Amino acid sequence: MPLYDFHCPQCDKTVELLVRFDATPPCPACGAEGLQRLVSGIAPAGKSGEIIKAGRAQAAREGHFSNY
Repeated sequence: MPLYDFHCPQCDKTVELLVRFDATPPCPACGAEGLQRLVSGIAPAGKSGEIIKAGRAQAAREGHFSNY
């Protein structure tokens, strides 16, 4: 199930919920029905490759094998 952003027009809160695509849950803050699904921004490009590379370089400097 994906994460979706919802806005409650009654209490003016924005929440991120894990729901099915066709589900519209009640507001967790006030219990009102009719949450509005928002268009979410895209996730920025990951930096995990750079983190792994830095970990391997540090392991090499310290003279041991890395589990990365």
